[in-house]
Amino acid sequence: MKKMISNLKNTIKTAVSATIIFVLSAPAFADLPKMQAPSRGEGSGIMETIKNHAYDALILGGLLLGAFAFMKVAGSLISEFGEVQAGRKKWGDLGMLALVGAILLVVIIWLVTEASKIL
Repeated sequence: MKKMISNLKNTIKTAVSATIIFVLSAPAFADLPKMQAPSRGEGSGIMETIKNHAYDALILGGLLLGAFAFMKVAGSLISEFGEVQAGRKKWGDLGMLALVGAILLVVIIWLVTEASKIL
């Protein structure tokens, strides 16, 4: 019985706390910014607006792909540098990996740019 009363008190405290926080933060909701239109504009209908939002999502996906590729190349270079420092690999291996990684990043950025023109 004591445990049930304790649980009830905790539930009431939580509910009252949540209500107070919500009421005190309610004025903050008044000044939220309006949603920004897609980069190509809102369009003349709902389907065109959805297409414009999809375009922005695909461009964001391309940027994320480029960032992921950069992180993989950087991680690879850091790992290879550790191998060079340990004496298991040579500096030429690190230089070749850096060259191939840079070429890979340039190709990915070029492909993402070309894909954005096609969209």
